[in-house]
Amino acid sequence: MKNIYKTIHSFGNNEVIISKSKFIGYAKPIKNENEALEFIEKIREKHKDAAHNVYAYVFGENSNIQRYSDDKEPSGTAGIPVLEVIKKEELRNVVVVVTRYFGGIKLGGGGLIRAYTKGAKIGLDAAQIVDKILHKEVKIRTQYSLYGKIENELMKKDFHIDNVVYDDAVNIIVLSHFERVESLKSIIVEITSSSAEIDIIGEEYFTVLDGSILKDLS
Repeated sequence: MKNIYKTIHSFGNNEVIISKSKFIGYAKPIKNENEALEFIEKIREKHKDAAHNVYAYVFGENSNIQRYSDDKEPSGTAGIPVLEVIKKEELRNVVVVVTRYFGGIKLGGGGLIRAYTKGAKIGLDAAQIVDKILHKEVKIRTQYSLYGKIENELMKKDFHIDNVVYDDAVNIIVLSHFERVESLKSIIVEITSSSAEIDIIGEEYFTVLDGSILKDLS
């Protein structure tokens, strides 16, 4: 299992005019293949009057599910270029739909490839390409007198405190980048003189941008 992968943060769309044809690029992160199919159908319904609603999506831990459609454009000029943009950006768990309103000027095979490539790219850029990084959920159970010192040190070292639960001790829930877990443990051992209980209680992929965890909008 890869500990880091690229995807998009949220729904996004943008449009461009190419030789009088309007191309609208839509992109959305997906959690399963059904979400991709539902999104494609939603865009088709929204643009029933469009000449074409071309799509491609990639899903799975190893990007093993890859689908595309030219939607009546000449074979190889629409769906594959959209899919290739997703693959070139090394994205997974995304769906892209490029809607075309025909402007009366034929673009030819090369022109269509460039146009659908552009439509896919602007849709993905609008959806914001981000990293998904595996984080370990670490529970630190310690005495109340050490909490302030631990909190200050974690904040100074840019660890993300997700929650704090109080009972007869303080339970600090930290989301740690998978590569920093051992460093986190060392910090806590040093501050508490090995008196704290440290447990890995879960793991999850989180969106990270500029070093900060972003709320999942998908």
